Amino acid sequence: MHPRLSWLTIPLLLSACAGPLPDPDPKMAWVELEAREVTSLLMAERLDGQRLNDGRYFQVAPGAHDLETIYRYYYGNTMGRNTLPLACLLRLRYPDFAAGQRYRLKVWAQGTQIQGELHDAAGQQLAEIEVLSCGFY
Repeated sequence: MHPRLSWLTIPLLLSACAGPLPDPDPKMAWVELEAREVTSLLMAERLDGQRLNDGRYFQVAPGAHDLETIYRYYYGNTMGRNTLPLACLLRLRYPDFAAGQRYRLKVWAQGTQIQGELHDAAGQQLAEIEVLSCGFY
């Protein structure tokens, strides 16, 4: 099996085992995660330094928070040959999460440069991510 194919099947298999997302708590803010590339994966890792049990989303109390994510993607030839699997640890600091609001954290790669933005429900950009580290996995 092609290494890229096997890596892509793991999230699909795990998502089949994962339970449904919980209903958002109206007293909390909900942050959806979006990786632009089909061959990439963005997972919630830590909230204010504490490891999370479910990496599919963030649900945070109103106010300021540090969100850390892991972004995995392939760098290289777009035809799928000689690609390098990379993983990056990203941090988003946002001072003003609001109760009952939905947010979307979008991340994408431009070559080896990682970009990411937090958007509100209306699509307005609120903050940008910080890349803490990247390496092969």
